[in-house]
Amino acid sequence: QAQFVESGGGLVQAGGSLKLSCIASGSRFSMDGMAWHRQAPGKQREFVAGISSGGSTNYADSVKGRFTISRVNAAYTVFLQMNSLKPEDTAVYYCNRFPSPLSWGQGTQVTVSS
Repeated sequence: QAQFVESGGGLVQAGGSLKLSCIASGSRFSMDGMAWHRQAPGKQREFVAGISSGGSTNYADSVKGRFTISRVNAAYTVFLQMNSLKPEDTAVYYCNRFPSPLSWGQGTQVTVSS
């Protein structure tokens, strides 16, 4: 069973940047699509960005032009570069296989202050 360990979150002011990392283990990483999701307090988990095994990407409208997802298959790692952060980006961010997610990891907290 694959496991995902997210890191890179933190506290940042509005307009700032963060880069999240996710290391996958126990999966056929290079063959799987991957995605970042987020969950804000009191809200459902939502899709943020996805990347196919071939590198095609797609984004939620709310983050288009600000976030960039990428992957390094040899390192079993997927990244999320987040620029021009807004307070509404505050959430716990998770990575997982996409579109068939496996067990969710602990996530990494991103807090954007106004």
